[in-house]
Amino acid sequence: MTHLTRRGLAGSLVAVLALPSLGLPASAHGALLGAEPATHHRIRLGDVEVTTIPDAAVMIDGPWPIVGQDRDKADVEALMRENRLQPNRFKPGFTPIVVNTGREVVLFDTGNGAVGFVPRPAGGRLAALLRPAGFAPEDIDVVVLTHCHTDHIGGLMEGDRRVFPNARYVLGADEYAFWSKNEPLSAPPEDNTYKSALVFRSHLLPLAERTTFLKPGDEVVPGIRAVAAFGHTPGHLAFHVESAGKRLLVWGDCAHHEVASLAHPEWHAVFDMDKQQGIATRKAIYDMAATDDLLVAGYHTSYPSLGYVARQSTGYRWIPLTYQLDP
Repeated sequence: MTHLTRRGLAGSLVAVLALPSLGLPASAHGALLGAEPATHHRIRLGDVEVTTIPDAAVMIDGPWPIVGQDRDKADVEALMRENRLQPNRFKPGFTPIVVNTGREVVLFDTGNGAVGFVPRPAGGRLAALLRPAGFAPEDIDVVVLTHCHTDHIGGLMEGDRRVFPNARYVLGADEYAFWSKNEPLSAPPEDNTYKSALVFRSHLLPLAERTTFLKPGDEVVPGIRAVAAFGHTPGHLAFHVESAGKRLLVWGDCAHHEVASLAHPEWHAVFDMDKQQGIATRKAIYDMAATDDLLVAGYHTSYPSLGYVARQSTGYRWIPLTYQLDP
């Protein structure tokens, strides 16, 4: 396989399996080996490489009311049981994505950092896991932010230091305009809006001179364009990545749970700032993904947070990526 020549190349995409003789290896007999934590997952999309990196691994309460806020808790728990999932606990993804075009290395979202939704050591792992994935923070040319909640912008800074010193930054113009106002600071201190407003001021405002502000349809770099996905936040954007006829939709927070959000896009999401617009966006984005047979990167779907969307009854279902792209 011909590899990309851009810095940050992580090596071969082909894993060679050495098949042992029948039976478990000696070290496994009589001993529990434990799970090996993932550091990254890489695929080829046309002429570019796409790498997902797990910024956090944590079990939390839910998915109700994070999904289904306007429903009885029992309705959401019943849906979980139907899908052989725990009724009141789940493990969301927090998954930044690196797209290496061979010309530029583009990072989508920066995870929790030291200040986000999932505190360290369970969260804020992106910077530490870049090198195992074949990148250095200095390799990142462009940081694209889907929106300004703390678990997406928290990894921009470590104290007063930029984590990605050579990067320029890209954000929706409407998103930046909203968080620049004083209004978000009037939310209750325990509210996600208030916390995000504080992190916006400490982590993103200092980068304003290095930031480009986009509208839907605008280009980030050749092959990557912004898509309207408003509702979760006022300027939330998704992004199309296209290379050699292959397409990926990076949809940010258009789903908070790969079963509940897709099966019932009409259910309210607790973190959506505009509930009705959030519903309209989910329906439109899911319909596009299903109709166009798009590979999707869903930030909060289970790691490695890649999959497809199919229609099901009155809603949709998530089909995780397994070997669909293997040669």
